[in-house]
Amino acid sequence: MRADVTIVFLALFLLVTVLGFVAARWRQGDLNQLEEWGLAGRRFGTIVTWFLLGGDLYTAYTFVAVPALVYGAGAIGFFAVPYTLLAFPIAFLVFPRLWSVSHRHGYITAADFVAGRYGSRSLTLAVAVTGILATMPYIALQLVGIEVVIAGMGFSAAGLAGDLPLIIAFAILAAYTYNSGLRAPALIALVKDVLIYLTVIAAVIVVPMHLGGYAAIFAHIPSGKLLLSPPQGNNLGASTAYATLAFGSALALFLYPHAVTGLLSARSRDVIRRNMALLPAYSVALAMIAALGFMAVAAGVASKPAYAPYFARYGPNFAVPALFLDQFPGWFVGVAFAAIAIGALVPAAIMSIAAANLFTRNIYRDLFHRSLSGAAEARAAKNVSLVIKVGALAFIILLPSQYAIELQLLGGVWIIQTLPAILIGVFTPWFRGSALTLGWAAGMAAGTAMVASLHFASSTYPLHIGRFVVPGYAALYSLMVNLIVAGAATVVLNAMRLPRAVDETSPEDYG
Repeated sequence: MRADVTIVFLALFLLVTVLGFVAARWRQGDLNQLEEWGLAGRRFGTIVTWFLLGGDLYTAYTFVAVPALVYGAGAIGFFAVPYTLLAFPIAFLVFPRLWSVSHRHGYITAADFVAGRYGSRSLTLAVAVTGILATMPYIALQLVGIEVVIAGMGFSAAGLAGDLPLIIAFAILAAYTYNSGLRAPALIALVKDVLIYLTVIAAVIVVPMHLGGYAAIFAHIPSGKLLLSPPQGNNLGASTAYATLAFGSALALFLYPHAVTGLLSARSRDVIRRNMALLPAYSVALAMIAALGFMAVAAGVASKPAYAPYFARYGPNFAVPALFLDQFPGWFVGVAFAAIAIGALVPAAIMSIAAANLFTRNIYRDLFHRSLSGAAEARAAKNVSLVIKVGALAFIILLPSQYAIELQLLGGVWIIQTLPAILIGVFTPWFRGSALTLGWAAGMAAGTAMVASLHFASSTYPLHIGRFVVPGYAALYSLMVNLIVAGAATVVLNAMRLPRAVDETSPEDYG
């Protein structure tokens, strides 16, 4: 165990633990009401929302996995930068409208909106279940980020000794999330983002100085990793994969329940608009984070005996921790590792809250206990959030982390199937609820089959169009199937002149 790294890490971890419990008294409200516990009373302004969404969307796994992808696969790993930039204009158009209608009707989840808009219990259940399924592996992946930095500090990676720090960290997370609700990750996000920016800025200045500058870094990168592979024969190559990954990921990003929860906690639609203009600043940091992958290649960390056991266990996911251990003094490594670990706790807390809101409101209440409200509803959500965290922890401890990575690949394919009901739904009620349910089922089946045909190792599916092979993001391809089926079913149902379900919203609610 490296004492200097561990002391700094524990000091910062203790700080955010205290903040997590203090948050219950911050902007105090009745935490026995789900709107207060799960959405912080919809009172967050521009600055708090900016930090909350940054902490929510730019996770520990982002800090670990994006440079790991660049380290292993090269230039295609930079798709994460344009996709976040594409996501913000989409959210700018959609989410002020969703916020307005949710505020008017007291909706807490996207599935609440779907229930009100389409009056379809099957579609509401589909949206809720999809959100939970897509979120669970995402929470587990945050644990992978914590696990990697705990190993980097020199703790045993095997047996109870290896699992105990992870268990303690998540027990603390569970306690202050249960106690403070969404206020806890919002307050901690302030510390997390300061640490992330400090770490990244230091890295992009100091590491190149040690390695001879950026020219020397890029000189170490094989030419095949610096550029996307060009088309070969009838195969259009990596360019279509890159473009569809970026666009499909942008469409999916704000459909995740934790993103919806962060946005609905804002105090006004103008707060959301301002944040969609300000959040691209995080994309600058993301580009710097991605570049750490190339720096790790240039530093040759994988070939150094001290790090070989960790690369054997964690693969490219250890590239960033190894880079910091190799290039910085122990105290700063402690800061960097704390930034990654805290960067796991913030989104994990929001994700568990968002999933608990979905289960409580749209599964447990709607299917089993329709009279549930008030304190009972909040208490149920708090208990479900604990179960979700325990489940994610057990998943990582008992099963190979590769399973979580594979399920997270599927998560992006699954969550985009809610796009017609949510993103299109805030603009038009043209689709019928039953048709959207059919489209959702077709998209889920098609997307899952595509990823399964790749043995869950990738979500880039080689689509055959005539004699051409067009590699692309399975989520985008399956969304096309979804839209075609939903559109065709709506046309048929309209032609049959079947009655529509009642839409409890009105045009004035959106504006």
